[in-house]
Amino acid sequence: MKLARFISKGRLLQGRLQNGMLIDPAGEAHHPEEVLWQLPVQPGKVLALALNFPEHAEEFGLQKPSEPALFWKPNTSLLPHKGTVVYPRGARFMHFECELAVIIGRPARRVKAKDAMEYVGGYTIANDLVVRDYVSNTFRPPIRAKGWDTFGPLGPFYVTADEVPDPHNLRMWAYVNGELRQEATTQGMLFSIPEVVEFISRFMTLETGDVILTGTPKGISQVHPGDVMRMEIEGLGALENPIEWETPEAEPVISEEGDRSVVL
Repeated sequence: MKLARFISKGRLLQGRLQNGMLIDPAGEAHHPEEVLWQLPVQPGKVLALALNFPEHAEEFGLQKPSEPALFWKPNTSLLPHKGTVVYPRGARFMHFECELAVIIGRPARRVKAKDAMEYVGGYTIANDLVVRDYVSNTFRPPIRAKGWDTFGPLGPFYVTADEVPDPHNLRMWAYVNGELRQEATTQGMLFSIPEVVEFISRFMTLETGDVILTGTPKGISQVHPGDVMRMEIEGLGALENPIEWETPEAEPVISEEGDRSVVL
C-alpha cells in the first residue's frame, strides 16, 4: 500500500493511493496535484550511510568502509514532496543524492540480520543533498554539508514493506530539469538493509518511524537555483523538489576548507 500525508481543504489527512487519487479515511478522493504534501512519516531520528555503494567511493578514489559509516540527518532538514530546497548563499558546489530510505516499523534493539526485515515497516525515497564545499575530511561529520534546512527531501509515499518484495533489486533514476543524471539499482549496496539494522540496533534502539538512508550510487552531479530535481525508485513513485536561492539578507557561508576530495 502507498500511504501519504497531505493537507486538503485545510485539514491534515492521511490517505492511500488508489487509481491515481489519494483516498482519505472517509473515502473522499483528493487529486495529488491539488494537495499540499507532507512528510510521509514523522521520524524520531534519521540516520544515513556514507559510501554504501562501492562504485560511488571508487569514482572519487576513496576506500570503501569496512563497516557501515553512519551520520545524522537533522529532522530540521526534512522536506516533503514538492517542497522548495534552499540553496545557501556562498555555496559553490551542491549536488543531489538519490537514495532508498528504510522506515522502521517497530522498535528494534539487538536485532540479528536474519530477523531484521521483520522490523522494516516500509520504504520511501530520499534526496540526501550536500554542499561539497563543506566536506573536508572523514574525521569531521558532514553536519554543515548535509544538515541545512531543506536538505532532506523525503517522500512522496510511505510504501509498505509488503509491496516491495526485494528492496535490494530496485531501479533508481535521478533527473534534473527532465534530464537523466543518475541511473542505477539498489543491488550495488555494500551493506544490505539487514546488516545495517543489525549494526545500528546493537548499540541504539531504532524506534517506530525512524528512517535509515541507504546511500547513493555513482553518478551524482551539480544542481543550481532554478533547477527541479526528480528522484525515482522503482515501485516507490517520484520525489520532486525545486531549488531556489536563500534570501538576499542571508550572510554568505564561504568554506575555507578547500578540500573536496572526501565524498559522503
